[in-house]
Amino acid sequence: MTLPVTFMWPQFLWLLLAIPLLVLVYVWLLRRKKKLALRYASLSIVKEAMGAGMHWRRHVPPALFLLAISAMLFAASRPFAVISLPSTQETIILAMDVSGSMRATDVKPNRLVASQEAAKAFLAELPRNVRVGVVAFAGTASVVQPPTLSREDLITAIDKFQLQRATAIGSAIVVSLSEIFPDEGIDLAAMTYGNGRPRGISIDQVKPKNPKKEFTPVPPGSYNSAAIILLTDGQRTTGVDTLEAAKMAADRGVRIYTVGVGTVEGETIGFEGWSMRVRLDEPTLKSVAQQTQAEYFYAGTAESLKKVYEKLSSRLTVEKKETEISGLLALLASILALTSAALSLFWFNRIL
Repeated sequence: MTLPVTFMWPQFLWLLLAIPLLVLVYVWLLRRKKKLALRYASLSIVKEAMGAGMHWRRHVPPALFLLAISAMLFAASRPFAVISLPSTQETIILAMDVSGSMRATDVKPNRLVASQEAAKAFLAELPRNVRVGVVAFAGTASVVQPPTLSREDLITAIDKFQLQRATAIGSAIVVSLSEIFPDEGIDLAAMTYGNGRPRGISIDQVKPKNPKKEFTPVPPGSYNSAAIILLTDGQRTTGVDTLEAAKMAADRGVRIYTVGVGTVEGETIGFEGWSMRVRLDEPTLKSVAQQTQAEYFYAGTAESLKKVYEKLSSRLTVEKKETEISGLLALLASILALTSAALSLFWFNRIL
């Protein structure tokens, strides 16, 4: 639990002032009983019958009962606290880079193989009730496996990755959103430069041919039923602008957890007679994560990439949220009250 605790009805906390008054009443009653007991001529016999242990035992039931009253008063004030709970995440989209730069060997055996193995280990850690989809992107982006519960189908899709040229990170985000919101009519072709989108017009202003419903933005990070994990090793070279696509996700409340694979310094790779320097665009990936209220992870080695996926698994299966805890306090009050009554009956054959 993370402090501070907030209260919906804080005015009920004033009732806690009654607790010291009850303590004073209890002390007064004890003194009154003591005065009455002094009237007995055989007081020593009574003390001997009670035994030494009874002196502290007689205070336990009342103390527990006072704690129960305190817990009930706290519950009445409707307290809220940020606590860790099982996530309601139902769908995760893995958007994975399959551009030519993924053949670089700075992450052993190479970036693509390391990302494939880490992704499969991630799938093994996820709860079986979480659906996972896979989007592969290079010069464009496509769904290679729609969201499914079948881990076998997902592993097969990941193993079939084929390297291609160019890197369309923004397009991968758009395609991932189209899988999460199939009824919104999100159309990648209509949003790509060169497909009729006038200059100065944002992505969300481009209406698909058959729009399903009106779109209303929501607070970033507020959509808890799905998330996107974006894994890439380079910079966008084509397709939808990455930050514009991130804004689309933010407006829909979808978090994008970004994972940077490779080294920041980059590496020169060659393929079919051409060569290029591939660098990791960390500032953009950090901006995407920040804009969508998610996190950025750097994975410079195969081992660190596996650890990144382990962290992501824990974050996506357990989430912190502000939750009312009055029910827990009411349960605690009930347990304390019942314990107080049970001890009183066991020790003194009466309740308090």
